[in-house]
Amino acid sequence: MAQELLIVGASGTGKSTSIENLPEKATFIVNVGQKALPFRKSKLRYPAWNKDNPEGRMVSTDSSNDILKILNYIDEKRPEVKYIIIDDFQYSMANEYMRRANETGFKKFTEIAQNAWSIINRVKSMREDILVVFMMHSEVTFDAHGNKVTKAKTIGKMMDNVVTLEGMFTIVLYTDVTKGEDSMEYSFITQNDGTNTGKSPKGMFETVKIPNDLLTVSVAIEEYQ
Repeated sequence: MAQELLIVGASGTGKSTSIENLPEKATFIVNVGQKALPFRKSKLRYPAWNKDNPEGRMVSTDSSNDILKILNYIDEKRPEVKYIIIDDFQYSMANEYMRRANETGFKKFTEIAQNAWSIINRVKSMREDILVVFMMHSEVTFDAHGNKVTKAKTIGKMMDNVVTLEGMFTIVLYTDVTKGEDSMEYSFITQNDGTNTGKSPKGMFETVKIPNDLLTVSVAIEEYQ
């Protein structure tokens, strides 16, 4: 079973930047948001994967079916890949919802939720030497007691009533940005602080706040296991 990790945060808080230190030859990026990566030489490090370049390391798609096919392909045909990044995963749901905006009824929400569930669930049966990182935007909502809570952004309560995405992950990290002396400091929060749905196994990370570096996170996960 592959290891799954969910990273949640607002736009510009360091989710995609955390990819930078991963070894590119062992990393494959599914660019759901279809945006440029926010670090130097990203196009050189992550060339497009297509029929003309079967050794490519990045593909842009928001199709749930395509993402499932890519996971199957990497699992079976790309043994060198040890890290899969599904960046801006929420757009696979949001874009499908917009394409089906004229449909009425609850069925489309169930089907969109099922598509997301299928992708996350597929990872659980992939080979165990892979870390699959889902990155999602955050949204602020309120719990049953009226308390403000930050969670992974989906397409609303109609979908949240079908599936709770965070519940499918053992590790959920939240981005954090603070102003340092000379620059902004970007971190991950590893535990629920009462205002988010963050979580990680006890003792996996030495501190509640850690650097937003996926290589460091990967090492901590591997050493814990």
